[in-house]
Amino acid sequence: MYQEERFYSPGRIEVICGSMFSGKTEELIRRLKRARIARQRVEIFKPSIDTRYSDEEVVSHDSNSIASTPVDSARSILLMASNAEVVGIDEAQFFDEGLVEVCNDLAREGKRVIVAGLDMDFRGVPFGPMPALCAIAEEVTKVHAICVRCGHLAYVSHRIVDNEHRVLLGEKAEYEPLCRHCYEKALTAKQDTPQ
Repeated sequence: MYQEERFYSPGRIEVICGSMFSGKTEELIRRLKRARIARQRVEIFKPSIDTRYSDEEVVSHDSNSIASTPVDSARSILLMASNAEVVGIDEAQFFDEGLVEVCNDLAREGKRVIVAGLDMDFRGVPFGPMPALCAIAEEVTKVHAICVRCGHLAYVSHRIVDNEHRVLLGEKAEYEPLCRHCYEKALTAKQDTPQ
């Protein structure tokens, strides 16, 4: 019995979540590079719509990067990750709800699954499959940006351009991290502004 347990490799799901500019992708890249140093087989995926810095790499705001495979659907990850021991998934909020089942399937196969994504959209509403992923994960790490208005921990990615579409790829020209208090003040000021 001891020998069987010794070679057993339990799968697990790790979620890294938070607002924009909080270091989610940076932490994902750090964990994946450490897995490679440990000579583990690593596969990394991102949604094909995320082309902000690169079509094929996962890139942090600090310009750290790691090669990845862009995919159109969560189901594609299952097919392409069959030989991996560690599976990294960036910008998980942009995937369909099927990502939850995919991550569960990968973990059942004994793989370590590391997922990074926004926990809330610009309105402060839970985003895509992220709430369900947080619920099923063995480990959830919430990282925080700093509020650009007061210096406290940021709560949400406040959109500063006039666009109501839920998905709007952007950076500092489109979003700013705000704490709960500054976010509420920004919403009030926006409502008080004549249209």
